[in-house]
Amino acid sequence: GDILDDYLRTDGVWILTRNKQFYKTNNEKECAEKCEAERNFTCRAFLFTRKKLECLTLAENAKMTITFTSTDAVLYEKIIYLMQCKRGIGMDYRGTESKTRRGIPCQKWAEKIPHKPNYTPEKHPSAGLEENYCRNPDADESGPWCYTTDPAMRFDYCAIPECEDQVTPTGEGECMQCNGEDYHGEVSRTESGLECQRWDAQEPHMHGFTQKHYPEKDLKMNYCRNPDGELRPWCFTTSPNKRWEYCNIPRCSTRPPVSGRDSQCLSGKGEDYRGRIAITESGNACQHWNTQFPHKHGWIPDRYPCKGLEENYCRNPDGEKKPWCYTTNSSVRWEYCTIPLCDRTEQGIAGMDNTPIQVPLPEECYRGKGQSYRGTMSVTASGKKCQAWNSMFPHRHIKTPDRFPDADLRDNYCRNPDGDSSPWCFTTDPNTIWEYCNLKRCDDHTQE
Repeated sequence: GDILDDYLRTDGVWILTRNKQFYKTNNEKECAEKCEAERNFTCRAFLFTRKKLECLTLAENAKMTITFTSTDAVLYEKIIYLMQCKRGIGMDYRGTESKTRRGIPCQKWAEKIPHKPNYTPEKHPSAGLEENYCRNPDADESGPWCYTTDPAMRFDYCAIPECEDQVTPTGEGECMQCNGEDYHGEVSRTESGLECQRWDAQEPHMHGFTQKHYPEKDLKMNYCRNPDGELRPWCFTTSPNKRWEYCNIPRCSTRPPVSGRDSQCLSGKGEDYRGRIAITESGNACQHWNTQFPHKHGWIPDRYPCKGLEENYCRNPDGEKKPWCYTTNSSVRWEYCTIPLCDRTEQGIAGMDNTPIQVPLPEECYRGKGQSYRGTMSVTASGKKCQAWNSMFPHRHIKTPDRFPDADLRDNYCRNPDGDSSPWCFTTDPNTIWEYCNLKRCDDHTQE
């Protein structure tokens, strides 16, 4: 498998760390190799900066130190050091439990009081005998243990839950098809063993994924789900330090049933469109989904087996308002495509739902401060997608359509409801609350 499969990735995060080493690398894989080969300390994580191509191998992970936002950085943490559950007898358990099943604090492995240990970090350097964490250096059948701080009890076992308890592939619904959008099983722990937060709770993490906003997504209890087209089911965690994490749900061995229809025309938002149009509405040719040039992206066909990402055909894998594609024009990252509507009746209905009607658009520029701008631009100056004004995810705000009824806060279009210097929007990037939009001021000579 890929070396990065052993790591948990978090975008836009930096962690404060004492033990680190700097390396110059070209990509994340090379950085992971430096982490695996690190001899100065136990490498639990690494940071990679995209712009400077800098690699920092780290002795700490987010469980051990504080984190803060850094737009350009990507944090990769070794999953084995995040897991709070054990596999089998737990010889590879590297979690941070440090008390016995009776609640007695563990003695540090490097100390000799109150008990002189047979198992020490010097004698067993690869057994992970750090601090006073529960470990299983001697392959004890009963699982991880530690020397205790009670002089009357030399050692005791620790209460570490089994990772396997969380996944029963034979149980009904305990495997997933495609990317798990239709997964309705009851797994409720993340891949590192953290317990999931209930979807109807806003503690410890505030979010917009509620039953009310997503009635068809089965957001029950604290079960892992995939309501937003992620790679696989996930959940918010009950740990204040980790907002969300993927869940470890196996793929079903049987193929998914063939969907009812693979449409050759535009119906609804066109998520089932499987036609062969490969040109954008402004005439740019589409980039092939399985290439990363001229635009790097994450919609890789192998990762999304049921999204129809063949060749360079226009598709709608992410619930956009209609099919789109990355373009072969290096200065235009992506654009919508013009797909013929399935029939006239549907065309009549299109004007009645929330789908913006494709009448000739107002020119994509603004006058003055842009408070009168009513175009359909929904991308910021740095290329980020806008958050819908009536949504509270990922950013909670008060600029809602009902509070600003005259500002035309429709969909996720750029607007200027508050008299700022130009149209703007909240972004779908959790690390960037808002940005001005990718709009120019109209030329004074252009008459409306």
